[in-house]
Amino acid sequence: MKLHLRFFASIREGLGVAQEDILIPDSVKTIADLRAFLVARGAPWSDVLSTDRILRCALNQQMVSADTALLEGAEIAFFPPVTGG
Repeated sequence: MKLHLRFFASIREGLGVAQEDILIPDSVKTIADLRAFLVARGAPWSDVLSTDRILRCALNQQMVSADTALLEGAEIAFFPPVTGG
């Protein structure tokens, strides 16, 4: 499956990349699977996308949970939680 990944704010800075087109194996079926697949790439991916960190995800510009199924050709965005006042 082919996906378009986008990274924002501190995630983009930590990875040194804003976006990437990626081909993932059939075993990667959910947002959580994708995150684990990216973490397995090693540093800096394992540091920036660690499951110890709270991240928000969107699939095709809609906020989603970690158990959301991936879709062929989808845009997946990762970004840190936003706070404001």
